[in-house]
Amino acid sequence: MDYDIKDIKLAKQGALRIEWANQSMPVLKNRIKERFTKEKPLKGLTLAACLHVTTETASLMKTLKAGGASVFLCASNPLSTQDDVAASLVKNDKISVFAIKGEDNKTYYSHINSVLDAGPQYTMDDGADLVSTIHSERSEVLEQVKGGTEETTTGIIRLRSMAVDGVLKYPIIAVNDAKTKHFFDNRYGTGQSTLDGIIRATNRLIAGTNFVVCGYGWCGKGLAMRAKGMGANVIVTEVDPTAALEAVMDGFSVMPISKAAKIGDIFCTVTGNINVIRKSHFNIMKHGAIIANSGHFNVELDLEGLKSITKSLRTIRPFVDEHTLENGRIVNVLGEGRLINLAAAEGHPSSVMDMSFANQALSIEYMVKSKKSFEKDVYPVPEEIDMEIAREKLAAMGIAIDDLTAEQKKYLASWTMGT
Repeated sequence: MDYDIKDIKLAKQGALRIEWANQSMPVLKNRIKERFTKEKPLKGLTLAACLHVTTETASLMKTLKAGGASVFLCASNPLSTQDDVAASLVKNDKISVFAIKGEDNKTYYSHINSVLDAGPQYTMDDGADLVSTIHSERSEVLEQVKGGTEETTTGIIRLRSMAVDGVLKYPIIAVNDAKTKHFFDNRYGTGQSTLDGIIRATNRLIAGTNFVVCGYGWCGKGLAMRAKGMGANVIVTEVDPTAALEAVMDGFSVMPISKAAKIGDIFCTVTGNINVIRKSHFNIMKHGAIIANSGHFNVELDLEGLKSITKSLRTIRPFVDEHTLENGRIVNVLGEGRLINLAAAEGHPSSVMDMSFANQALSIEYMVKSKKSFEKDVYPVPEEIDMEIAREKLAAMGIAIDDLTAEQKKYLASWTMGT
């Protein structure tokens, strides 16, 4: 079995951490994995996955293997791999993993190519680097690929752009857009794990700070909510007038980044866009400002622009790069500008990833079993899968809800009944 990880001796530690995560993943582990083990819906398939190699991802990989798939896994970010988890998957589950925390860009893409060498029929992506590599460098892989899934907002943006341009060569299900994904993973998962990463990296008090959240999508909403809960004065920057208005109605200050840059103590980008915080903004920040990113790619921060005005640079503590600027002020960039919740912390809590990865597993099964003819486009997760996951999550939590009565169903389907 081929693999490339940091140290196989870390497997025991990784297995224990995976076991701990599984305790909060009843939908994936108990409901879906048990059925997959019996039914083998993915039997004979090869699946290439480019995901954050975490304890929660391990549970998904074990579920897919239980369903009969041959699984090959690489990291979707150079800093997000948990090396003990990678070791456990290789040693204990015989799953080929190509991921090392802190790998350089060349190694990162060589690992992507390693999973593609397996000749997958289906892909599972987080950020669309796997799909992008197939289309730009490994077009021969397209001969056998039948479909795939995408986990995150950034990836969906890229894939929809490919579909609009007519260059997407196989169908993708947008797992990110499922209600049981973005309502919970993006909002509650990102909110908690991002603050966790910032605090682990800096050990700074959040209360009383001016905390700038760049972007008020579901991730930004969750981050702003949690920062406010810890006592921060939250400032939101936006380009979407509706999102900005919503932030105002939620009780946050809203202003342009050019104004926020002057007063912020801690900044975090969660937009999915490029150069959100630019050289001109770094130049006017307070002495000692802290800058992080929780979007998928580090391009949200203009790191090249920052480099051009940096007089000296040192790593003052793990995950904190201290830039002394030409103007004499210091700004601190966390986790090399990569997604801080995985660079300095452990990513989303397992209870929310339970739903996200349930969507991944069931979406792949849906594509495999479906008699539908898929176009080369981006598709939503079927509503019945979304609802099934929500029902299973509630059941696992011991929560019951009402059912519509026959009379209520009739009323909702009728147009004749009024006041």
